[in-house]
Amino acid sequence: MAREMKALANPERDFIDEDRMQGQLSKQRDPEPQKIRDIIAKSLALQRLDPDQTAALLNIDDEDQWQEVFAAAAKVKDRVYGPRVVTFAPLYCSNLCLNDCVYCGFRKSNRAEKRRKLSLAEVADETRALIATGHRRLIVVYGEHPSSDVAYLDDTIRTIYQTRDGHDEIRRVNINAAPLSIADFRRVGAAGIGTYQVFQETYHHQTYRQVHPSGPKADYLWRLYALHRAQEAGIDDVAIGALFGLYDWRFEVMGLLYHAIELENQFGGVGPHTISFPRLEPAANTPWNERSPYRVRDRDFKRLIAVLRLSVPYTGMIITAREPAAIRRAGIELGCTQTDASARIGIGAYAEREQEQEAARQQFLLNDSRGLDEVVCELAEMGQLTSFCTAGYRCGRTGSTFMNLAKQGQVHRFCIPNAILTFQEYLLDHASAPTRKIGERLIHRQRKRLPTSVRRRLDRLLARIQTGERDLRV
Repeated sequence: MAREMKALANPERDFIDEDRMQGQLSKQRDPEPQKIRDIIAKSLALQRLDPDQTAALLNIDDEDQWQEVFAAAAKVKDRVYGPRVVTFAPLYCSNLCLNDCVYCGFRKSNRAEKRRKLSLAEVADETRALIATGHRRLIVVYGEHPSSDVAYLDDTIRTIYQTRDGHDEIRRVNINAAPLSIADFRRVGAAGIGTYQVFQETYHHQTYRQVHPSGPKADYLWRLYALHRAQEAGIDDVAIGALFGLYDWRFEVMGLLYHAIELENQFGGVGPHTISFPRLEPAANTPWNERSPYRVRDRDFKRLIAVLRLSVPYTGMIITAREPAAIRRAGIELGCTQTDASARIGIGAYAEREQEQEAARQQFLLNDSRGLDEVVCELAEMGQLTSFCTAGYRCGRTGSTFMNLAKQGQVHRFCIPNAILTFQEYLLDHASAPTRKIGERLIHRQRKRLPTSVRRRLDRLLARIQTGERDLRV
């Protein structure tokens, strides 16, 4: 492990410079309105902000200026991604863990947690249950434990891809797993993962040490460089995140930006495919979460979403069922591009048809347990296509190809037609009558906005879907 870290970067080169970040936040207090408008203009031109510019946004006090930021964030999302939101489901395979993170229900010292690792047969059962609801994309989550080693990751990923429910299948598996070596990243990459996701949790070094007292996760730099190793191993798409509520939210936004800049600098302009910003939530036998002085209020949560949207305008942003439905809706209006639905995070909860949460089987408690159809219907009412599309992965629009399209504001040219195709599949095979009705109206509106040549091609594919063909793409 030590040799591998040295091959990638000097272990002493910690690119999270706290003094510099805190200095930037202090220096940019009371920004002038025109300065803020100039920063917004840069974001609208789809250029990543510098840390000083992000610090200025984080220091806005005037509510009218925040409204300008919110409006700009929505415009940036639409300019890059169009009126679409990618949906997925989380699939937790294991809650056995070596770490003792003070905020996590999975921590090894938590005797209230009911430990379990899914067998491959159980993984297949969970997968079929999710396919039956209409899901086509998963984020698969594992505890950090010898029983969830790279062989188990490999086996579960391949099991999910091999599982069918009639003609339906999961078309893309992303994973959230402990940091791996380059060799192990190559192995899971060969199994066909889409995006590898790992969160630093907090970029503040002292806080990191306090909340990760023991276990492999206590190694700040090994985790910080996990995405470097993933990209070195050939995994095109990687995803960063921070757990908001462990330390000051403004500092964590700066940390996420510096992480994005570092990846861009090291990998030819290819930064994170997505950024996540979960908030601290209650967990079984975990009173630390309720005592944290850094819990993020709804007002500040909306602000940090908008600032992240403007800071890295071309990167996807994920908001999940940790949040209440109203906050998720606000997050999507502010520029989030992905969200989960029908989420159950108890081990084995999908196949066992659990409707109620059981804290002792979960990492934390969710705030939004709505089913996929209800979420799809709400998105359609907002004018947002629900995209089940995975065409980009299979057509090579990943890594630098995707990032170049995103930075040019061209992602929607490919993704809107494919979102329409997968949305039509869902409406025909899984939607309730009310969702189908509003969804068909939305497809009709979005079709009319496409160039004539694209619309004609799309219509031919839609006709084939109506006759029973599936998994068609532009």
